[in-house]
Amino acid sequence: MQGPVQNQLMHSPDSQGYSPSVPGSYSHQTPAKVPPRPSLGQYNYSGSQNVSQLNSFEGPGQTLNRPPLAPFSGSPVQQTGPAPQVLLPPLQNSAAISSAGSFPPGATPPVLSNWQYSQAPTSQPLGFQTSHLAHVTGTGSPQPPSSLSGNTNPPGSYQYAASPGGPPLQNSYMKPGSVPPPVTQPLTPLHPPARPPLGPPPVSGPPLIRPSTMTAGPPNTQPLINSTASREGDATSAASDGAAVQNSYDALEGGGLTATPHPPAPPNVKMNRNVGYSYPALPPGYQNTSAPGAPGMQASALQYPDGSKHFHQPALGTNHLSASMGALNLQQEGLRPVNLLQERNILPTTLLKAPVPNLHEDIQKLNCNPELFRCTLTNIPQTQALLNKAKLPLGLLLHPFKDLSQLPVVTSSTIVRCRSCRTYINPFVSFLDQRRWKCNLCYRVNDVPEEFMYNPVTRVYGEPHKRPEVQNATIEFMAPSEYMLRPPQPPVYLFVFDVSHNAVETGYLNTVCQTLLDNLDLLPGNTRTKIGFITFDSTIHFYSLQEGLSQPQMLIVSDIEDVFIPMPENLLVNLNENKELIQDLLKALPQMFTKSLETQSALGPALQAAFKLMSPTGGRISVFQTQLPSVGMGALKSREEPNQRATAKDIHLTPSTDFYKKLALDCSGQQVAVDLFLLSGQYSDLASLGCISRYSAGSVYYYQSYHHKHNPVQVEKLQKELKRYLTRKIGFEAVMRIRCTKGLSIHTFHGNFFVRSTDLLSLPNVNPDAGYAVQMSVEESLTDMQVVSFQSALLYTSSKGERRIRVHTMCLPVVTTLSDVYLGADVQAITGLLANMAVDRSVSATLSDARDALVNAVIDSLAAYRSAVLSVQQPGLTAPSSLRLFPLYVLALLKQKAFQTGTSTRLDERIFTMCQVKNQPLVYLMLMTHPSLYRVDNLTDEGALNINDRTIPQPPLLQLSVEKLSRDGAYLMDAGSVMFLWIGKNCGQSFISQVLGVPNYGSIPQNMTHLPELDTAESTRTIAFISWLREQRPFFPILYIIKDDSPLKSSFLQNMIEDRTESALSYYEFLLHIQQQVNK
Repeated sequence: MQGPVQNQLMHSPDSQGYSPSVPGSYSHQTPAKVPPRPSLGQYNYSGSQNVSQLNSFEGPGQTLNRPPLAPFSGSPVQQTGPAPQVLLPPLQNSAAISSAGSFPPGATPPVLSNWQYSQAPTSQPLGFQTSHLAHVTGTGSPQPPSSLSGNTNPPGSYQYAASPGGPPLQNSYMKPGSVPPPVTQPLTPLHPPARPPLGPPPVSGPPLIRPSTMTAGPPNTQPLINSTASREGDATSAASDGAAVQNSYDALEGGGLTATPHPPAPPNVKMNRNVGYSYPALPPGYQNTSAPGAPGMQASALQYPDGSKHFHQPALGTNHLSASMGALNLQQEGLRPVNLLQERNILPTTLLKAPVPNLHEDIQKLNCNPELFRCTLTNIPQTQALLNKAKLPLGLLLHPFKDLSQLPVVTSSTIVRCRSCRTYINPFVSFLDQRRWKCNLCYRVNDVPEEFMYNPVTRVYGEPHKRPEVQNATIEFMAPSEYMLRPPQPPVYLFVFDVSHNAVETGYLNTVCQTLLDNLDLLPGNTRTKIGFITFDSTIHFYSLQEGLSQPQMLIVSDIEDVFIPMPENLLVNLNENKELIQDLLKALPQMFTKSLETQSALGPALQAAFKLMSPTGGRISVFQTQLPSVGMGALKSREEPNQRATAKDIHLTPSTDFYKKLALDCSGQQVAVDLFLLSGQYSDLASLGCISRYSAGSVYYYQSYHHKHNPVQVEKLQKELKRYLTRKIGFEAVMRIRCTKGLSIHTFHGNFFVRSTDLLSLPNVNPDAGYAVQMSVEESLTDMQVVSFQSALLYTSSKGERRIRVHTMCLPVVTTLSDVYLGADVQAITGLLANMAVDRSVSATLSDARDALVNAVIDSLAAYRSAVLSVQQPGLTAPSSLRLFPLYVLALLKQKAFQTGTSTRLDERIFTMCQVKNQPLVYLMLMTHPSLYRVDNLTDEGALNINDRTIPQPPLLQLSVEKLSRDGAYLMDAGSVMFLWIGKNCGQSFISQVLGVPNYGSIPQNMTHLPELDTAESTRTIAFISWLREQRPFFPILYIIKDDSPLKSSFLQNMIEDRTESALSYYEFLLHIQQQVNK
């Protein structure tokens, strides 16, 4: 027996209550009929997967066995409606690159030489390029290939330019940092030291993990359907029932799991699945010199007198994976057995970094930054059986639209992609010769397009492996017109304000309207930006901002049962042309309803009106709500029982109506996202209201008990977060697809979106602060593969009206032993994925089930490690070093507001925390789960960071236990969305006077939330450190300064994860419980 509930997370039946019906697409298109979505089961240890048809949150679902991922992925679609328009004239030169950031400070991307620097973006969309059609699955007849008209113009130049599409992560509480210009680095030759005898081009490179002899075989004779990759959006898409339907969304990003199988390649004598190979030499037509040396001569020794270079691809060969035992010293540290009951100080003193995959440094330096893309296991198990033995979840965590300080942006008329699975060319493909490349996801051999042969960076022909697309794991393409269903939409922003008596009383309108006034010119957009306003109480008020009016005109619609739009042409207006009227309205709004006695709230009808107004264009609705909706469609009744707040039973985590979910799906179909700002002191049923954002790819903000006088710290928080929200970059009408190497499959998605087809996420808006997670399984054995790859592609329209594709690719090694699986475990990513799964479990089952399942995840994995990996059974509770923090992090999850019991937690607050778990990037989720504790009364400059002439102290992290506190000190707890500065009773007088600016401990005020800026070294250091922590995130944590007698002391102690509370075990007690279960 291992605990009361076995692996609940791994079998939880439902993830998102998706409706199988799909809202209509753009108004000029035939609505696509899409079959019920066969996905989103929870993690499953058996070979089959638990997949639910998601009609509702509670549905038990059905178990389906989906066929494995076919090598041919992609069902492009015929375009309907008006032809896409190209905004700018096509360039003669067809490959320009601009770069504005893709690697965070500290990382050194491989930068190519001869880049030019300029301020203005040089990228322009290019003309059409027709491509061939793929065959359609099922009963639909195959489509004949269309004629090909490729662009063979000579490519142009590459330039660095500021990345359009919004400001970087900066606002009034973030100071912009300057990024040093990239340093030119010579590319290290990555080919193996010895070349095989010249002959036909090898099918694949040498093995990646362990040296083995290569068996000679014939060159790959896999037939190619066409010489140029077909584009997404070219052909008729195939629905899973085989009928050819116009499913423009699926086709736009091109091909997923329901793709046409590709005829298998003729069997090779030995087909090693690996990445990269340096093939012998250029064909005679490309050589100006005699053939390089004799067989066996080292390729790196080749010299070309005329200055031309030997044509090689950075190879991922035998000597490029640190698999030899001698190179594994650092790696083996992850397997060191740790007795958790004896080693109490296991928390590192610096923030935990993602583990580095066991790849050679030349490959690893090309890998995707873990802040953008990371996997729960950096060593991928070869079989599902091996994964099942490890009892660890396999999944990915993504932050795909993160603000980046460096991002290579490519403009080219040819976006090179695999003909079968539609993977974008990336650093981990293999070049068989300079005319052919092998896909690293489905292994199909593709032709290199003519244009791709020229590298404008080096101005050399015949070096496709040196192009930026093959040198950067994160890259952005300027998409040509084939990637558009319609002309790119303008940025459209609609603000919907609750103006009932309750709302006016909170005073939120003053803050919001003033913040909007201050930031109108900073809204992401261009000359086409549109804006509009709706207010509501028991009726709905529209505002005509027609040109020529001397003041805004209010139009009241009192029929909330059948909402209509009066004068629709004057309600969304051009921001630049009507700025004065808009400013007048924002100045007047806070005063217009001050005498209102209307207490009712018609939120549902107001959202219906907003949807009707936005449908023709798409865009963003920002709705501000302060109470439970009480009249019209979507009216709700209170379901919270205050005396039940501390129990895990009978709490209402599911929506009470499907109105908001259905409306969100309608919004998603028209490319509209809804962001909800809930500013409420009473229960407002966020479980129901949150659906409007969840399924439309919006965000939820919650300001508990917001009041401009009674709770002034919330005012500053709203100001700062609203400024970030209004000015951050935004992507419109986006879709995202995640692809993985054949044999792996994705079965559950987490985040705010709607799954439009099996694996295509619909994101009407995408923002840089949103995270996503997916669960995976190993459907086919990864035999003969040394590495596997994962690729996410996000296709979106920037606020400047450019269609862009952001691609991230990650490469990880495959392993065959259980010890290697544990060696590569990423404990933070595992915790983050389990937290997402536990939210789903809470909703589909109960909170108690989710808590039990989290505990069982620890018990099962440590029991498996003990029985299968440990050669000598040791007393105590033993974990591999890589998982030493796993019990601590799970205990932290159990004490987090989303999952805690025994402590009074408001239902809306619990639901909001669950929303954050599902939508926060991993780095913020971990900070909310396991806060950071620092001693700050003795800060020094030793080991400090220097950023923009500021010195940032770096105090060590402390364990979250009262044992670590001294009454002589001052301690800062950073819990992500809130900070506490605890001052000990005997804290040094110098800190109290020189940092807090008061004469003694007794003078510290009860409600102090700001540090005064004093002209002392201590004050400068403390403020610099706190400001630096705040700058790292997109939300604004309030700082509470607390003493022993402070009412907030209980909140501070609640975050002491390792200590016992009335309702939860201490860390040591939790370890004893785990040990008892493991040893059963």
